[in-house]
Amino acid sequence: MSSPYASLVLVNNAGLNWTPDDVPSFDVTTTPHEQHPSLVGLVALVFEAVLEVICVSLPGYIVARRGLFKPEHQKFVANLNMWLFTPCLIFSKLAKQLNPNQLGDLAVIPVIFVIQTCVSYGVAICVSKLFRFEKRATNFVTAMSVFGNSNSLPISLVISLSQTLKGLSWDRIQGDHSGLVSSRGILYLLIFQQLGQMVRWSWGFHVLLAKKDQYEEYRDECAEEGRYRDDDNSGEVLIPGLDGNEESSDDELYNPAGRTPVAGTSGASSAGSDDDEFGTPKKRSTMSGYGGDGDNGPLAIPSDDLNDIMSFPRMRDLDEPEAAKGVRGFLAQTNLALRSAFARTTEKSRRFCLFTYSKLPQRLRLLLEKSLNFLSEFMNPPLWAMLLSIVVASVPQLQQLFFEKGSFIKNSVTDAVTQSGSVAVPLILVVLGANLANNTKDSDAHDPEEAKIGSRLLIASLISRMLLPTLIMTPILALIAKHIPVSILDDPIFIVVCFLLTGAPSALQLAQICQINEVYEGVMSKILFQSYVVWILPSTLALVMLALETLEWAGV
Repeated sequence: MSSPYASLVLVNNAGLNWTPDDVPSFDVTTTPHEQHPSLVGLVALVFEAVLEVICVSLPGYIVARRGLFKPEHQKFVANLNMWLFTPCLIFSKLAKQLNPNQLGDLAVIPVIFVIQTCVSYGVAICVSKLFRFEKRATNFVTAMSVFGNSNSLPISLVISLSQTLKGLSWDRIQGDHSGLVSSRGILYLLIFQQLGQMVRWSWGFHVLLAKKDQYEEYRDECAEEGRYRDDDNSGEVLIPGLDGNEESSDDELYNPAGRTPVAGTSGASSAGSDDDEFGTPKKRSTMSGYGGDGDNGPLAIPSDDLNDIMSFPRMRDLDEPEAAKGVRGFLAQTNLALRSAFARTTEKSRRFCLFTYSKLPQRLRLLLEKSLNFLSEFMNPPLWAMLLSIVVASVPQLQQLFFEKGSFIKNSVTDAVTQSGSVAVPLILVVLGANLANNTKDSDAHDPEEAKIGSRLLIASLISRMLLPTLIMTPILALIAKHIPVSILDDPIFIVVCFLLTGAPSALQLAQICQINEVYEGVMSKILFQSYVVWILPSTLALVMLALETLEWAGV
């Protein structure tokens, strides 16, 4: 009989030789779906992951509904998270896990991001034409389709799935476990997130979700709304005498008392007077003291002498301490001298830098200005943390310094950063719940156009974001995972991340942009509620199932 042991000769403990025929047969074949859970088990695992997200974000929803977590507080917490806790999370996860060999493989992420963006854009255009939307509505559907959530919800799902699903370990990493799996998943998501942020706040803010007056067909309507707006409290009178605004005569105008006249001066300074705001004559560069330009006469007192006459020694305030004497006085004078020297050195350095910069060629100066402007606009704390992580991971000595077990830096600085980073994800979810609470309070449409096409916009946005891109991207991702020889495409958690992003709900920041530019705010609120409350469980279940089937088919 044929068996996998046909060419073996087994020796038992007694030293007896067994032939292959004496070896019992074993059925070593496995069913195709044996390596991942059944449908019922998968539903339970995904429900656990989604329920964990709901349990963390629910307190934020409740507190916001009670009015204790106001929008300005949410904005402060979100900014605090972006400036402090998220960079700590990035550094603690990436700097420890990255190595120079992986940095080149990460270049496939921008390629997949561009493919996903193009697919979502094409889907949105086709759906908008099917619903016969105008340009403004088409741009709104495009924004809902192109900009998915790559921050709060996917990060939480990746962390939960890495702890509940089996088979996500990477065979290229020895001793891979759920902690390493979630760390790599967060790395992939953060790169996708930063790419999305760059496009969202440029193309999305200024084009797709632009204000209504940016469209030619709405400019006349916006002008009429601006003319008859109730909250227009400007005091400007367009035509004197219109609507009861009569011109006031000169004798009816209130003329406040001016400065007390001084001999030789008029009660009110003319427009060309050289007196300062306190009535003291300013120093003139051509002052001669006798009949020069601007003098009041041959007996006028030069400005330098007048300043000497009118100057008085400074009087010490009652609560001001007397000048210190002895050792304290010496220390105070030394401190003052050091501060003055530091200020002079700083000023000289600034002037030297400006002088050197002015001597550079004009093209080089323009290049430097554009580079600095790009860094100031594009770079943010998470990106700086990612850049620092890459630097630390690229230098083995630095990576060992920060993460060697028992070292001083690891026990102090690295542990503090790791502890701060652990706050990031729960804080993101609390703000997510609060945002949902605010966006479901007042969802009535105040725009007649929104009231007319609001339901169609909602359906088109959900189809363009959570259904059609997933159907189109599934075979593309499967072919990429099977045939592209890039190492991270063999990482199971990377495939799961790609699928979660294809059908993720619309980004929460789109609600903020819609509020700023007053773009279909009521529809935006309904989209968030439908995406994050109604469809999140079946959508996540379908995406995880597709990811597992792709992993099996591609042999990952």
